[in-house]
Amino acid sequence: MKLVIAIVHDDDANELIGKLNKANYQVTKLSTTGGFLKSGNTTLLTGVEDERVKDVKEIIREVCRTRETTVAPPNSLIGGGGMFMPSPVKVAIGGATIFVLNVEEFEKA
Repeated sequence: MKLVIAIVHDDDANELIGKLNKANYQVTKLSTTGGFLKSGNTTLLTGVEDERVKDVKEIIREVCRTRETTVAPPNSLIGGGGMFMPSPVKVAIGGATIFVLNVEEFEKA
């Protein structure tokens, strides 16, 4: 058995959970924050039989595509009393970070 941990963009989380549930995977959702923009993301945990890991990863890749958005730099980058006003920048968001871990023991109480 494997534990699949997927860190995904908040915008993708609900659709991904729905598709995983429809494919009969149970998912635990954790709200998390991190990354370059300190934006919200979601960490999903699911226990998967070894032979089904590939299927789960395909569903994640299908839903969690990388895309571009334009953002204003955080206020902490504005220095010298506001004399330096950086322009909005394009950044990539979305996608997924996937970890697959071996599970020594699984018990559902």
